[in-house]
Amino acid sequence: MKRALITGITGQDGSYLAELLLAKGYEVHGVMRRSSSFSTGRIDHLFQDPHAEGGNPRLQLHYGDLSDGMGLRSIIERVQPDEVYNLGAQSHVRVSFDQPEYTADIDALGTLRLLDALRDHMHNTKREVRFYQAASSEMFGAAPPPQSERTPFHPRSPYGVAKVFGFWQTVNYREAYDMFAVNGILFNHESPRRGETFVTRKITRAASRIKLGLQDVLYLGNLSAKRDWGHAKDYVEAMWLMLQHAEPLDYVVATGEMVSVREFGERAFAELGLDWEEHIRFDQRYVRPSEVDALQGDSTLARNLLGWSPRYTLDGMIAEMIAHDLSLASQEKLLRDHGHEAGLRENSR
Repeated sequence: MKRALITGITGQDGSYLAELLLAKGYEVHGVMRRSSSFSTGRIDHLFQDPHAEGGNPRLQLHYGDLSDGMGLRSIIERVQPDEVYNLGAQSHVRVSFDQPEYTADIDALGTLRLLDALRDHMHNTKREVRFYQAASSEMFGAAPPPQSERTPFHPRSPYGVAKVFGFWQTVNYREAYDMFAVNGILFNHESPRRGETFVTRKITRAASRIKLGLQDVLYLGNLSAKRDWGHAKDYVEAMWLMLQHAEPLDYVVATGEMVSVREFGERAFAELGLDWEEHIRFDQRYVRPSEVDALQGDSTLARNLLGWSPRYTLDGMIAEMIAHDLSLASQEKLLRDHGHEAGLRENSR
């Protein structure tokens, strides 16, 4: 039984990757930050009660943080993983402008801490551990599309800069210490599990609430920004495939289809029979100090070497997100119509 360690397991990608690895027979260990409230909603359905008869859960969680190098070393020594997937990050691009130092500490130095802990573990145990680094299309920034593995980086945010640091540290550890370490340069990927502060989920959540009369308008920033959007479930499969390949390489993962935020909103609202122009408003507060105009990935290498290709279409993904958020909005409306305002406030925290 292979053993995998995932940082950021409670996030969108971490939850889908945990599902995939468990289905493949892995024992999965996840690193999660300590919080005063539960943050395991995306993976609660994967838990097995260790006290149940015959209980031998293949999903186990460990408290840890990418800011704590000694803690990461301790977790690696206890888990003894065969594969490590570094998905943990401060991943909100707009927030990275407000918290640049924290973003650099977690996304850049956190990657270095994990790589160094893994290098020492491999040296001491003489075991090969394969390492996946979650790089990002935001590293390309102002580089003109389409972007591939050969496109020079030109990041336009503290998040993008931090991810470039993590990318090159991964390459350096691969070359300097002969580690099986790869970068997955993933373009935007979404799902019903995407956080509600990200633009795609803001759109599908708001459209569903507007449909049921729970709100009237949605405020967004740069509607002209163009992105290459895929489904997170497709993209975590690419992560796994990278670590199964004979040679450690870096890959772009993308659909190759680019649409604007405006068009994404138009399609999402149309899914509910709504006219987006009647409900979407511009708000300068959501505009980044430096914008990334267009990202479109060329994933030829991943398709040819890994046999990867996306199964979801953009419209299929939007329909799934709308169905999920419409269900949430229906529950919210039911509570409101029956006067349970306190319950609404509690559920929205």
